[in-house]
Amino acid sequence: MFPLASRNAVAIAAPTSSGTCDPPGASRKTNPLSNDENRRRTAATSSTVVDMERAYLGNTGISVSRVILGCGNFGGIGSSPAFFGKGESEEEAFALMDAAWEAGITTFDTADAYGGGRSETAIGEWLRSRRPEGIVISTKTFNPMAEGADRGLAPARIRRQLESSLRRLRVERVDMYLTHDWDPDVPIAETAGALDELVAEGKIGAYGLSNVDGAQLREALAAGDFGWVQNSYSLLDREVERDVVPICAEHGLGLTPYSPLAGGWLTGKYTRGEQPQAGSRMATRPEPYLGFVDDDRVWALLDRLREEGDPATLAFAWLFAQPHVTAVIVGPRRPEQLAPALTALQRERVDLQKDTFAF
Repeated sequence: MFPLASRNAVAIAAPTSSGTCDPPGASRKTNPLSNDENRRRTAATSSTVVDMERAYLGNTGISVSRVILGCGNFGGIGSSPAFFGKGESEEEAFALMDAAWEAGITTFDTADAYGGGRSETAIGEWLRSRRPEGIVISTKTFNPMAEGADRGLAPARIRRQLESSLRRLRVERVDMYLTHDWDPDVPIAETAGALDELVAEGKIGAYGLSNVDGAQLREALAAGDFGWVQNSYSLLDREVERDVVPICAEHGLGLTPYSPLAGGWLTGKYTRGEQPQAGSRMATRPEPYLGFVDDDRVWALLDRLREEGDPATLAFAWLFAQPHVTAVIVGPRRPEQLAPALTALQRERVDLQKDTFAF
């Protein structure tokens, strides 16, 4: 679809590879945490948090860990009411958050509708229990909280939903707040106005957009101070490269991709002609990925990845190497599933020559 640009992915963990703009006067090189600060940033096990590379999120001044913990499966599977109450239990969510924090992942991403509020509630309980210092919380709004409930980005609803998110998260403000989808029924200027008010009130640090195309992004930037984009992006989904990525580069926006493994396809766990494992994304919510099943290019790409090494690690390494990517949202179901992203980030050099993984 889009040939891979000719480049070497050198020092993929460096903040300078994020392609984002630093705050005025800030150094592009993030200094290591002091020993005292490292000692303070501990989880319940009292294990010292690993110092992970960080990057500035566009022009927002917010510094995020280059791996972001996606919490969309806490108490549900995404925002679908049909799966509310499923997904990870609170105990399982705590294990994931503990493992992420100890690995140096200091940025957690959720949404009000994930699990019908259960994801935010689990994070709030973890924050109350662990009291981590330096954590960055990102949440979103648009989708209904229950079957038949309202949705959208009307100013009154945004304010109401943020207040409920703050209660569930047990915080007074969130660093990052996003529109979870585009609302064709509400002028984006009205939405931006409400978000600007929340910034002025100190209830959010900055705001961004999720699931937008290039035309929507340009319209939003003409109306408000949106600082970054959160869209699907992976070796198997490069649609953002058409227009969203160039606009982000033009305006100095951050980019925090989700679905970096394309619903598990880039782990190499699916086999042509065989039924997917129970509980996998293809067994529960296959609709976004059905086009892959009979696409010879997909299976050829997976074969090439297997020949080169671990498919998931290489998929993450490729994404971290893209100069426009600030950080990558990883949504593990078990703590050990954090390993490919962490390994990819820690590698000093990954050579991805032109067309090696073209799709």
